[in-house]
Amino acid sequence: MTDLEFVTHHRRHLHQYPEVSLQEFDTTAYIVNFLEELEIPYERPLQTGVIGRLEGNSDKTIAFRADIDALPITEENDVSYKSQHEGRMHACGHDGHTTALMLFVTRCKALYDKGALPHNVIFIFQPAEESGGGANLLIQEGAFSKDDINAIFGVHVMPFEEEGKVVVKDHELTASATEYRFFLKGLSSHVANKEQGRATSEALAHVITQLTQIQHFHLNGLKRNIVHIGRFSAGEAINTVPSNGYLEGTIRTYDMDDLSIIQEQMKKISESVKALYGVSCELKFEVGYPPTMNAPVLKDHVLRSLELNQLEPVFNEEPYLFGEDFSFYNQIAPSYFVFFGTRNVDKDFVTGLHTSTLNFDEKILVDVANFYEQLLMHFNEE
Repeated sequence: MTDLEFVTHHRRHLHQYPEVSLQEFDTTAYIVNFLEELEIPYERPLQTGVIGRLEGNSDKTIAFRADIDALPITEENDVSYKSQHEGRMHACGHDGHTTALMLFVTRCKALYDKGALPHNVIFIFQPAEESGGGANLLIQEGAFSKDDINAIFGVHVMPFEEEGKVVVKDHELTASATEYRFFLKGLSSHVANKEQGRATSEALAHVITQLTQIQHFHLNGLKRNIVHIGRFSAGEAINTVPSNGYLEGTIRTYDMDDLSIIQEQMKKISESVKALYGVSCELKFEVGYPPTMNAPVLKDHVLRSLELNQLEPVFNEEPYLFGEDFSFYNQIAPSYFVFFGTRNVDKDFVTGLHTSTLNFDEKILVDVANFYEQLLMHFNEE
């Protein structure tokens, strides 16, 4: 089986059977079976996901991560390997990330069998990137507490860059992502006696207005932040004063000080609702992902590995505004994350991440495995 046949076979199998965050039981079993066939030692710190390990010929340890979860999206691609799970799809390319790492595992095992594996290698098949912060769950579970890791690398497909190009950027690469939710409780009354009620609709309008002012009045105008309102609702019936209200959204920022400012302003908004409208208001934050911070000390090594594989680096000046839980790995080792271009107009591989028609040429996954191999083989060379 050629490398291209390998990645095509495994990627299309995984693509047909997507599983959402923390429900990746069959996906995990598939990876475990693959590792067992190769006699790769592994651990399962969580119910889903798996970590493989091989000992090399130095005291250096390099980790490589792939995310394995899918999204609650109905696929619209007309392909033979279309998702067989209704309402679920690998719409972010994690099936490709997993398959590329699997190919790299086979190469490392071949080197290990010959006594030629240069360094210790950790293969992280991580669950719950899309929701739940699987990287953080693994760290909190102590999955790497006994490892002295020198570097962690990861990749992501990127449909807005051409095939053969790879996005590289030191420091901030993706934004922090924090979810927030407002729960409002008022007092219902008949519309004929509306003054006897406490309308959450009025209070909700206040919350919306104030949220939209945070960036304008409370944050440095030279910095990029997003305070996004995703969904809101109020009321129960056409002829009653609304007694229940709800609003949810997400915060995206690269500066954790800015995040603190935003959260403090939201708390003040929540507190003002009771005083102004007699409506109770509870604010909850969902622990989000910090910004992905690429360690500059690894940049030259990344660039050399791209050059050896005839891949063209693209240097982004601005970070992306989406979140990525690879960011958590920076807590345990220097890390570096890059985006592999998958755009191919001739094959109509042009739609974005998290869309129902995302697709790409599997040859990209061979490039990823080649990139990983060069990172490993030449790590720490002067």
